Amino acid sequence: MSPSAGADGSVDLLVAPLALPAGGSLSGTVKVPGDKSISHRALLFGAIAEGRTRIDGLLPAEDPLSTAACLRAMGVTVSPIEAGEPVLVEGVGLDGLQEPAQVLDCGNSGTTMRLMLGLLAGRRGRHFVLSGDASLRSRPMRRVGEPLAQMGARIHGRQDGNLAPLAVQGQPLHGSVIGTPVASAQVKSALLLAALTADGPTTVIEPAPTRDHSERMLRAFGADLEVGGDLGRFITVRPGPTLRGQSVVVPGDISSAAFWLVAGAITPGADLTIENVGLNPSRTGILEVLERMGARIEVLNARDVAGEPVGELRVRHGPLRAFSIEGPMIPRLVDEIPVLAVAACCADGTSRISGAAELRVKETDRLAVMARQLTAMGARLEEHPDGLSIAGLTPLHGAEVDSETDHRVAMSLAVASLVALGDSRLHRPEAAAVSYPGFWDDLARLRA
Repeated sequence: MSPSAGADGSVDLLVAPLALPAGGSLSGTVKVPGDKSISHRALLFGAIAEGRTRIDGLLPAEDPLSTAACLRAMGVTVSPIEAGEPVLVEGVGLDGLQEPAQVLDCGNSGTTMRLMLGLLAGRRGRHFVLSGDASLRSRPMRRVGEPLAQMGARIHGRQDGNLAPLAVQGQPLHGSVIGTPVASAQVKSALLLAALTADGPTTVIEPAPTRDHSERMLRAFGADLEVGGDLGRFITVRPGPTLRGQSVVVPGDISSAAFWLVAGAITPGADLTIENVGLNPSRTGILEVLERMGARIEVLNARDVAGEPVGELRVRHGPLRAFSIEGPMIPRLVDEIPVLAVAACCADGTSRISGAAELRVKETDRLAVMARQLTAMGARLEEHPDGLSIAGLTPLHGAEVDSETDHRVAMSLAVASLVALGDSRLHRPEAAAVSYPGFWDDLARLRA
């Protein structure tokens, strides 16, 4: 055990760093965990539906476990969440959530906390307190609380309601027309959940389109929901219809597949196939950027499963060129930017990422962390307030690197180590379990 400074400045005793040997290639087939966004929503919508919801392929990782634990604390029966087993949710109906006897612990999950705020705001006469770990307690929540307040919600917390712990006093909510302050699927989804309990229609207007899993799934559960406007940026919910339990099949998470897509594209000799990946158009920005870079990617066996497009992805190594991403593209690949920064190190030219200030309020400040860790490996880059500039074809070297407790950083650095000259050691590799508990096993198997 060795001491290591956390992102919040604290020092903990942690497991020994993980050795990441240089050299070798990648080949074979991999099935990534279920989509994290869809897993959260299936649990939440199943809880407020009437009847049973069966979820196949739910991600058995820390964030969805936090959502399930919060729901159980409010009287919802959720079966044990285990890899390979279906999850059963016994819905309590739209007004059946009980006032919990304890603080709702959202763990490290921003999705859990932000969506819970919308779910609970309209529970008249009931009081809820939400908290989480040190990282979550430092992430901004006013972006959800302020638009909910326009509907009549009462949410209080530190820094004038911006930081958890947060207290929610359930109130009657009124239908509204609300523009979201940022292009965020979490903010949008919180408002759609609140709209189900409002006294009239609510229209949510986004500054740019974001992932639309909530809209697709709410319709499937029976909500009266209409999507319109430019690229589906206007979403209207009319309260009234009863939600009914459904059978949900969760596809593989393209945000987890992104690590293998980049690894296959940059590692000499690599040939990987990723099975059963969700290909929702609001999430496929990573494919568009990699294709612009010249990556050798094929979509195989494209099909539709439970309202979500799905397919296999084959990726092989080849030369890459630099990319530029900004503005409206960012919400469609915000979680994939850390690993795209690794791809940029291996591309011909200078890649530029802008309009990505949202990354500074994720599990860590991902712009600062990726800049810090890739620089330790020899990358040539500049950090900007809202992005990065990364000079490509820069040889990376083995180094002591640190996930800084961020799951996407941990896996991105593992991908970088594949093309480094010399071995690396990764501190706090256990962070990967937040979204991909089997990542290190899959990496070892694909390298063998």
